[in-house]
Amino acid sequence: MGIIIKPLVTEKMTAVSEKLNRFGFVVRPNANKLEIKREIEALYNVTVVDVNTMRYAGKDKSRYTKSGLISGRSNAFKKAIVTLKEGDTIDFYSNI
Repeated sequence: MGIIIKPLVTEKMTAVSEKLNRFGFVVRPNANKLEIKREIEALYNVTVVDVNTMRYAGKDKSRYTKSGLISGRSNAFKKAIVTLKEGDTIDFYSNI
């Protein structure tokens, strides 16, 4: 296993989750939709209806500071949006 890296908990994903019963996860770049579906169902005991994936490229970032120009790069990642069966839900906040 180990396909799912972390859940996406942002304002936008929280709004989508409440309205459309869809949840977002950052997954490994080489994972396919069937593997993602299997792991979500095993981890959270829910029924997955649909999986949408998208790849994000890393971007160069730079900023000016007192000590000069600082350059860096944001990570490339793959995001999976998972649609659950009506009535199923995932609670990310249960163990806080």
